[in-house]
Amino acid sequence: MKILVINAGSSSLKYQIIEMDDESVVCKGQVERIGMDYSIVSIETFDGRKFEEKCVAANHTDALKNVFDLLLSKEYGVIKSLDEIHALGHRLIHGGETFKTPAVIDENILQMARENTILAPLHMPPQLACIEASMKLLPSTPMVAIFDTSFHQTMPDYAYMYGIDYNYYEKYKVRRYGFHGSSHQFVSEEAIKKYGADKAKRIITCHLGNGSSISAIKDGKCVDTSMGLTPLEGVIMGTRSGDLDPAVVEYLCQVENKTVSEVLNILNKKSGFVGIAGHSDNRDLLALVEKGDKKAKLACDMLAYRVRKYIGAYAAALGGVDVIVFTGGIGENSYPTREDIMKNLEYLGVEFDKDLNKNFKRKQIFEISKPSSKVKVVIIPTNEELVMARFTKDLTSK
Repeated sequence: MKILVINAGSSSLKYQIIEMDDESVVCKGQVERIGMDYSIVSIETFDGRKFEEKCVAANHTDALKNVFDLLLSKEYGVIKSLDEIHALGHRLIHGGETFKTPAVIDENILQMARENTILAPLHMPPQLACIEASMKLLPSTPMVAIFDTSFHQTMPDYAYMYGIDYNYYEKYKVRRYGFHGSSHQFVSEEAIKKYGADKAKRIITCHLGNGSSISAIKDGKCVDTSMGLTPLEGVIMGTRSGDLDPAVVEYLCQVENKTVSEVLNILNKKSGFVGIAGHSDNRDLLALVEKGDKKAKLACDMLAYRVRKYIGAYAAALGGVDVIVFTGGIGENSYPTREDIMKNLEYLGVEFDKDLNKNFKRKQIFEISKPSSKVKVVIIPTNEELVMARFTKDLTSK
C-alpha cells in the first residue's frame, strides 16, 4: 500500500511516497517557487536517483501536475500508474476546535476546514488549495487531513485558556492550540517504545528548528505546549520573537507609525535570531559565536535560556520528568545548543554526558545522558511524514 504525503506551503510543496507494508520511503521531493517566474521540481528515489529541473507552476494545481509527471516518468518515476497510490495525506496547520483528530476529506470536511482559515490566514489557503487540486486530479483516491493542532487537543482548559474575556473564547475560539503536533507525537511515542510506558510517563519534547516548540506529555497525551493561537508564541525562533509583552505591539505601532499587521509581520518574519543577530540559521550563529560575535552569542543564549525555562516549568506541570527529547533541525544536529540548554538542570535529576552529546550518531535514536541519570535525555529524529502516512492508512483502510 503506497501513501502519498503532501505538505504544502505558500510557495512550496513537499511530498513523499511511503510504502506502508514496511514503512519505507519510496521517494521524496518538492516543488519550490510556486507562483513565481519559474519553479523547481525535484525527486529523490529509494535507489538513489536524484533529479531537479525548472518547471512552470503558477499555482498548486500546476505543482501537483509536475509532481505526478515526475512520479510517472520513465527515467525517474517510481510508479507506473497513479492508481498505485492508495491514498493521500495532507498536512493542515490549524484544526481549531473543530478537528480533534485527523479526518477523511469530503466536501463537508473541506468546508469546515475553510472556516478555520481565519486562525491561520498565511498557511491555510495554500494548503486548502493543494487539497482542492488533489481532489480534481485524483477524484477517486481517498484523502485524509492531518492537523498540526490535533495532538495538543488533550490539554486541560486551564492550560489552553488565556486570561482574557471569556466571550472571546466563546465567540472566536481564542485560546492556545499548539503546533508541530505530528512531530511531538512521533518522538514521544518513540520514547515510550524505548523506555517503556512506566518509565516514560512524563516526557518533555523539544522540537527545535527554524520554528521551535516545547511540549509536556503525560501518559502519551499532551498537557501543555509552548506555541499558542498561532506559531508566534513560545521560545525565540529563526525569525519569530516568541513570548513577549502584548503591549509591545501597540508601543511599536505608535513609535514606528506602523499598523498592527505591519508589526505582527515584523514579529513573525524579522525578529528572533534574525532580529537579534541578522541571521536566522542556527549554524550561521554558531559560526559567528566562534569568531566572537556578541549578538550571535546573545541569540544563542536567549534560545538556551528560554528552552531551559520551559523545561523547568513543564517539569513542575508534570510533577517531575522522566525523559527529555530533542528533535528538529537544531535539536537533532546542534550539540552546542543542546549542551547550553542542559546547563543547571541537575536539580531535576539530569546527568548530562557532554562527550556523548558531542559525538552522537546522526539519523538514529541516541541517548546523551549518563547511565546513572534519573532523567533520560535523548535525541530522536522526527518523522512527521510517517505519522501522517500512518493516520492516512488507518482512516482509509477502515
